This record gives sequence, C-alpha cells and structure tokens, in this order.
Amino acid sequence: MSLSRQPVPPPRPARLTPTVAAVRHAVRGELLHLGTSRAEDSHDSADALVALSGGPDSLALAAATGFEAHRLGLRVGAVIVDHGLQEGSERQAERAAQQAASLGLSPVLIERVRVGSKGGPESAAREARYQALQRAATRTGARAVLLGHTLDDQAETVLLGLARGSGSGSLSGMSVQTDIFIRPLLGIRRARTVEFCEDSSLDFWSDPHNDDPAYTRVRVRKTVLPLLEQELGPGIAEALARTADQMREDAAAFQEMIDEFIEEIVEPAEAGIAVSIVALEANPAALRQRIIRYVVHSEFGVALSRQHTLAAAALVTDWHGQKALNLPGVRVARESGLLVFSSH
Repeated sequence: MSLSRQPVPPPRPARLTPTVAAVRHAVRGELLHLGTSRAEDSHDSADALVALSGGPDSLALAAATGFEAHRLGLRVGAVIVDHGLQEGSERQAERAAQQAASLGLSPVLIERVRVGSKGGPESAAREARYQALQRAATRTGARAVLLGHTLDDQAETVLLGLARGSGSGSLSGMSVQTDIFIRPLLGIRRARTVEFCEDSSLDFWSDPHNDDPAYTRVRVRKTVLPLLEQELGPGIAEALARTADQMREDAAAFQEMIDEFIEEIVEPAEAGIAVSIVALEANPAALRQRIIRYVVHSEFGVALSRQHTLAAAALVTDWHGQKALNLPGVRVARESGLLVFSSH
C-alpha cells in the first residue's frame, strides 16, 4: 500500500450542467447520512473513502464527492486498487491517485493486491478488491467506502441473477448500502457519468477489461441489454432496476417476519437446531422456505440451493416416512414434530 501525503488543492470548478447537478445531488444525499466529521486530525484519517479506478463512473463519483464533502466539512479520501492484471496497471493507479488529489480527496491510498483464481477471474478480482477496500477503511478509520456502481450495473446484476436462476436474492441486485459500502449512483445511468466527466473536463480511463467479451458481464453489457432495448423498446435498464428495488422490499418484509417469530419456533437440538413442524406447516411456502434457508445459513453457514430447500420442505408438507436428508453441509430429519438440522 502507498499513501499520498501531497498538498491537496481545492476541487477544480466544473460547469454546472443538469448532469453535474444530478450526480452531486445523489452523492450529497448519502454523505449527509454520515453526519458531522469524526476524522482525526492526521494525514491518514478520513470520514469516508471513494473507491477510484479512473473510469468514468468512479471518477464522476470522486469529483462529486470532493465537491460535496468540502461543503459539508467532511474529510473524504480515495483508495485505488491495483489488481496487477494488466500491463501498466501501476501507472494507471498512480494517475488515478493524482486525479483524486486534484479533486480535493485526502488521504489517497493505493492498494496493490494479488488476485487468485478461486471462483473464476471476475469473482477472484472482486473478492481481492473488497478485501483491499476494507483494509483501507480500517487503516483510515473511514466509516464508509463509496462505490461507483450505476443503474446500468444494477440492471446487469439483475439479468445475471435471472440467468443463474438463483432466486430473489440475486434479483434484488445491489443495495445502496451494504455494511460500510455505499453506492450513491445506483439511480444514475452510466452515460451520465461520462457526461459528468466531459462537463467537468475530466479525462477518464477506459478499462480494456470492460470491452473483453470473455467476461460474462461484458457480454450482458455490450450484447444482451442493447438487444433487449432494440427488441422490447427503451427503458429496460430502468425496469430491471425497479425490479431490484421491489425484490429488496419484499426480501426485507420477509426477513422482518422471520425475525419477529424465529425464536418462538426454534429450539436447540443435538449438534444443531430444530424448528417446529406445526409452525412451518402454518406458513405459506415462500416464508417456510425462507425460514429453512435462514436457519441453515445462520447455524451452519451453508446457502441451500432451491432444490435442496424444497427437499427439506417436503419433510414438512409431503411427509410419508422419508429418511433423513444429507444435504451439502447439513443433515435434515423429521423427528417428534420437529425439523432437525444437524452437522453430518
């Protein structure tokens, strides 16, 4: 990791266009949630960090944040993650760091990471990146890390989740806030971040990986979404983003229902936990299956597939003397009016 301690000039002036105003407004709304500054009076502390690659999305986010943070009296820095996957990545990281400083962000950190191969290149790079962002937040005391995901990223995430058939969790897309990570631009189209940079005379970097069809997300971005827009009409990305919002609302409602009565229907069991059969039978299928997934994930750290969830639920709704199920990471059995989950 390297840390920029250079004197930071004030944010450069930008032409106040509707796009610049819209991006700044989106950022300001999230920064207001941070309240007053708590950053220590030192070179390497911050209230928040912007994750900056130098691309149009993160650069627009950095510029808007630098402007709004200055007005709100917040100390906001930047963190650049160098994945080392491309020739010249070190130079690009240094260039992004200089841009961050010119936009009034301080401190400016560069995190260099080693990307493994587990789960494929996209997943491995994402895992390494989030770990680096978390380390940077810990080092600076930042309460939030701002990410440049846009409405287009949200639409792509929903389509990928739909293609995997992985249920409402994937269709919920990305939340505006997940732990310390905040995504102020989820309501902003990617094209508007490009406009923001042009209006602000910011020279953004075009990552060649974003045009490489070897990556599934790139194929969705370059081929699938444009085809849907062509065949079904404009507004597909916005419709997918609205779907994600609705799915998150539904998921939150279900989770609230589970939280309200989960302690009443579960009890300890040998090497695990048990849930009342009567309580499971009394609830609709959607809630029953969510309870099963929730219990298994909470107790054993296992994410059941839909197939395995339905198999466990059949011990409740279609009981005819079946033996215990040995599912990945958990054993499920019906015993004395209880659905018992235990380790293998």
